[in-house]
Amino acid sequence: MKPRLQASLGQQLVMTPQLRQAIRLLQLSAVELEAELASAVESNPLLDWTEPAAPEPDASGEPVHASSVASSSEDGAGPGGDGPNSDAAPEPEWTLDDGETWYERVGPSDHDDDSPAAEQVADAETLLDHLLWQLHLSPLSPRDRSIGVAIIEAIDDDGYLREPLQSIADSLAPELSVGEDEIMTVLHQVQRFDPVGTGARSLGECLSLQLGTLADDTPGKALALQIALGPLERLPRIGVPGLAAELKLDPAQVETAVQLLRSLDPRPGAQMGAISTDTYVTPDVVIWRQHGLWRVALSEAMRPRISIHRGYESMIRHASASDASYLRGHLQEARWLLKSLEARGDTLLKVARCLLKQQAAFLEFGDSALRPLTLREVANEVGLHESTVSRAIARKYARTPRGTVPLRAFFASGIDTGAGGEASSTAIQAMIRRLIEAENPRKPLSDARLAETLKATGVPVARRTVAKYREAMSIPSSQDRVRMA
Repeated sequence: MKPRLQASLGQQLVMTPQLRQAIRLLQLSAVELEAELASAVESNPLLDWTEPAAPEPDASGEPVHASSVASSSEDGAGPGGDGPNSDAAPEPEWTLDDGETWYERVGPSDHDDDSPAAEQVADAETLLDHLLWQLHLSPLSPRDRSIGVAIIEAIDDDGYLREPLQSIADSLAPELSVGEDEIMTVLHQVQRFDPVGTGARSLGECLSLQLGTLADDTPGKALALQIALGPLERLPRIGVPGLAAELKLDPAQVETAVQLLRSLDPRPGAQMGAISTDTYVTPDVVIWRQHGLWRVALSEAMRPRISIHRGYESMIRHASASDASYLRGHLQEARWLLKSLEARGDTLLKVARCLLKQQAAFLEFGDSALRPLTLREVANEVGLHESTVSRAIARKYARTPRGTVPLRAFFASGIDTGAGGEASSTAIQAMIRRLIEAENPRKPLSDARLAETLKATGVPVARRTVAKYREAMSIPSSQDRVRMA
């Protein structure tokens, strides 16, 4: 019996070729994944397209597989759920012995034709957007957050910070007077964001940041870190033999470290290419209500329609030595791809289940019920690294009764309330919008008056915070609104 796939990316620590491939696939959008699979099938004769099997309808006529759903009873996401759903079959184990095909875990009615086109238009998401989103979910003071914004705005599309720290300090003046040491402290926080390596000021620093996320027992890690922070720039000129002679080390050791460095991404920011605003998105997960319970499953589009071509696989036994070697190489690549796809689906579903559990009220009542939720909270609950969670939700979408929404919409920073709890920034913005919509058009509410009203409801926010949220929603000031009335 071959070992079962370790589906969770967080459980794999050594930077193997399989893990690198799994990480790359995880951060792809649904459209990019489809293109990646098409390219793989075209280049690998051991891979072939398979026709999707039609799912069995449930009692309501919806095509659902029992193994595909994560009930809210399991996740604690539904009202009245007091235990696991008894008629939900357990998910089958996936091993190399079952044909390396993707098992069915699709939700109901997740075809694009079933929802209005306006719900499926993708919002453009750039590296800047992705970094700012992580910044606003980080537990930083308003001062550090302002410094973080200035740092992120200075990062180029490849993910490098090209601006000198003094230039960043000058851009913050006169509102903030900061020194380079303070900027460096916040920069170190930004450098922990996804994609790993972003915010580096040189190639060596970029690679060393990525090496820092690997397990200490990764072969060649210590030496690779030494090279990245030292003779990296001389490597193309002197080669591995020259570097080995310079470091007085065995060339085999140096070769292992150099291969590890080559496996890293020298342009981490390029991973976050912007999606055109006229691109239609394919939902990655489907969230629906069934028998009063919220459920979540991978969308049908996330079930890759590929498998290993058994005809070519059987030829290996009868082929010549050279042909057999060629086919075995492609067979190994095909197996790695299918394992990586399985890990991608398991990670995405695990994160989606957590989001459903934490934000069921958001699906019930909208933005006003969105609770504060950060990447760290989700990462701790599902047992993954924060960067893995960030990759899992980047440019991913959920089909919900409220329309197709990005998974990042389930996250929000929080503000302490007078009752000892927290209210999310998104919920507060929804409250402000409702108050403004209900105001007397001849006497609009000022930011100070809005702050007083929110404080009376148990949400103490400053006037400047109200002004910031109002401007973020593109709502004019009270003076402009009275002229518009």
